[in-house]
Amino acid sequence: MSIVATNFERPVVGIEPDVYRRIAWRILPFLFFGYILAFLDRVNVGFAAVRMQSDLSFSAAIYGFGAGIFFIGYVLCEVPSNILLARIGARKTFTRIMIGWGILSASTMFVQTPMQFYAVRFLLGAFEAGFGPGVVLYLTYWFPDKMRGAIVATFGLAIPVSGVLGAPLSGFVMGHLDGMNGWHGWQWMFLIEGIPTALLGLVAAFTLTDTPADASWLTVKERARVIAEVGAASENEGSGLRDVVRDPRTYALGATFFVIASGIYIISFWLPTLVKEYGVADPSTIGLLTAVPYVAAGAGMLFFGSSSDRRAERILHTAVPMALGAAGLVASTFFTNNLPFGLVVLSLASFGLFGAYPVFWAITMRYFDSVSVAAGIAFVNTIAQLSGMASPSLLGWIKTTTGSVNLGLYFFAVLLCFGALLLVVAIPARLLSDRQASN
Repeated sequence: MSIVATNFERPVVGIEPDVYRRIAWRILPFLFFGYILAFLDRVNVGFAAVRMQSDLSFSAAIYGFGAGIFFIGYVLCEVPSNILLARIGARKTFTRIMIGWGILSASTMFVQTPMQFYAVRFLLGAFEAGFGPGVVLYLTYWFPDKMRGAIVATFGLAIPVSGVLGAPLSGFVMGHLDGMNGWHGWQWMFLIEGIPTALLGLVAAFTLTDTPADASWLTVKERARVIAEVGAASENEGSGLRDVVRDPRTYALGATFFVIASGIYIISFWLPTLVKEYGVADPSTIGLLTAVPYVAAGAGMLFFGSSSDRRAERILHTAVPMALGAAGLVASTFFTNNLPFGLVVLSLASFGLFGAYPVFWAITMRYFDSVSVAAGIAFVNTIAQLSGMASPSLLGWIKTTTGSVNLGLYFFAVLLCFGALLLVVAIPARLLSDRQASN
């Protein structure tokens, strides 16, 4: 979290930097911890796959489809959830979302058949929909554009941290609690990692503040200054969905984030399996080794997020890490028998793929105006989250058909390069400057 204090030392026109620093320490810890649980509950099925597939006789294709169907429920409910957040506030929205998905995630422990697996994953996606894009929208209420690269990077660090902490935890639970009370290790994992989310949802109901205008912990003068600097969220009553849907650049943003998210989900869902294929069999060891690329992922988010803010440049700070991610995915196919080098190139892929994440959202936050930002963020993310269905399912099918994921990694590497080129062409830097001035 040190990036918060560091980046807030720079003065912001019209307001003392310590106000934003105080806001960050007030709201970011909850969002950060919540997103750790969100991502862990979303991808821990990847750790479960090490044993769950054999225990339930699931093929790689069944597992890939079940991991991906989460995103069908997610996509169907995401835009309505974000528009609802803009109307009823983050406190009620996050409470509803977190309690529901925590219970659903824990319920995965009772799965016995493919249809049950598909059903619980679909419902989990429907309940979780809106949390990630909801947080991105929520942050636009509290922080000005010039801080958003670092702010989203700080919040987004929850994704690699969930891997650094969650991978060893998941491996430990699966390796040491297997057989306790007659349950498999993966059943214990879903229970232990699902319940805290529901409990945190209860905390949201009593701790979150919807907008700066509601922040009793700021002085009247501070509230007025933040509202003047950032804009009053309460005035953004229109959903703007019609304008968002009609804008061709919305689809360019969605396509770009689609390929970024595809790469991230390849790492998130398949990293334990890739490490296992290097010859590692023990779940606890797999969990520890899986944490290494996530450390690189966190470094990438901090580096590109802060560098983007410092240089006031967004496009290349998204396109370049996308290319690095593509290079890492391709390189990983050449070191299948070499664990140390395999971890190095997977770390390179993670450094780039996750590094593109916060800067991309800073672009999206700036591009949409105050009326359409809620719908715009959700709609772009809705397009992107289709990747969560596509990438695990496609890699699962390729692995089942060919016995290797290499062809799938090549395909998504090409897709990443195409997405980087699309962003550079469709969203020129001058356009973002014009949008900032008009917003």
